[in-house]
Amino acid sequence: MSDSPADEDSRRVYFPDNDHNFPDEKLNTVLEFIDSDEEITAYLEAQNVNAVDRMQYNDHGSKHIEIVRNRALCLYDLLKAGDVDFNGARQQGLAEEDESVIIALAATIHDVGHVVHRDSHAYYSIPLAADILDRVLPEFYGVGDTVRMKGEILHAILCHHTAETPLTTEAGVIRVADALDMESGRSRIPYEYGGRGINTLSSQAIKRVSLQSGDTTPVMVEIEMTNAAGVYQVDNLLKAKLEDSGLEDQIRIVALNTNENHEQLVERIEL
Repeated sequence: MSDSPADEDSRRVYFPDNDHNFPDEKLNTVLEFIDSDEEITAYLEAQNVNAVDRMQYNDHGSKHIEIVRNRALCLYDLLKAGDVDFNGARQQGLAEEDESVIIALAATIHDVGHVVHRDSHAYYSIPLAADILDRVLPEFYGVGDTVRMKGEILHAILCHHTAETPLTTEAGVIRVADALDMESGRSRIPYEYGGRGINTLSSQAIKRVSLQSGDTTPVMVEIEMTNAAGVYQVDNLLKAKLEDSGLEDQIRIVALNTNENHEQLVERIEL
């Protein structure tokens, strides 16, 4: 399902020095700033305690955030190449270069509410993220644009939760990207703790997730799974995030069971 390792990396990781289908100078400056920010780093470490240490749930710390942000920016790049309209920044009178900043910041701090509780964390994330944005955004924007950017980022953070409906394409990207962190490494911590719930076991079955241009849609998500337990990740979690994301017609999902040593109950799923 893949080409060379370099090609695979380009489908999974955002590289600032690469050419992109959108203006990236401002994004790269913002990424450099937030990646060295002490408060954000502390949140990314602290937010895993409730999820993993206390509830034995899948990783929601710095590694999860790294993966979600990479997936979100790669997804955004492919959608831009497919001329998909991004209405969040545009309807606020912001620039095209601000679309990727909205996505990157929302992806980075969408789970900070876990420091309060895993349950209802999307709602707890809003006031905590708002405080962070009040400090970060004025480094790059004037007062008016800070308010507009803050609103769009908070909307995207809230709507990564399936109970809320994204009203912008930027928010839809965050919602889908959050579900694209489904590979086996995400369940490493609870699995080592002895966790054998469906979230953990299904994550263990997902070998690799990559994004590329599709033939009939701007994006095709390719998922390799090693046994049928991975169906739960694809059909229950990812499908639920894709529905009502606003991107249902832009993303094609194909999952293949690549285990050749055992009888395959499920060989292929396509959404």
